[in-house]
Amino acid sequence: MKPRYIIIIVLIAVGIAAIISLYGNASQYVTFETAKATPGKEFHVIGQLVRDSSLKYNPEMDPNHLEFYLKDSTQEVRKVIFNSPKPADLERSEKVVIIGKMDGENFRASSILLKCPSKYNDGKLEESQYNASES
Repeated sequence: MKPRYIIIIVLIAVGIAAIISLYGNASQYVTFETAKATPGKEFHVIGQLVRDSSLKYNPEMDPNHLEFYLKDSTQEVRKVIFNSPKPADLERSEKVVIIGKMDGENFRASSILLKCPSKYNDGKLEESQYNASES
């Protein structure tokens, strides 16, 4: 066999291995039910902060402990535990993406991504922002 054919076969094998490696580490957007069915695997869950529930964060006692409730796309509500400082504007966000694993009945988040409320509402500035910009 010629050396260039061996090199081509090795390059193809390395390419296939890289694709399989990337695919195996890719997280999926799921619901709490799916995440609970596969404990130990990391998932992305998209939901909304349950505003009428308690958000537990006391930076004086433990600045790296946050607990809140999140409702996923199927309306299932779970407690989320995040062992890092609270993200700014968590209460104002429209959607929350949590990345982590199920831990029994709770979701242990390793990261939180926020989709902040839109600056514009139907092409107009929100009244509170408009009034603040006039000052």
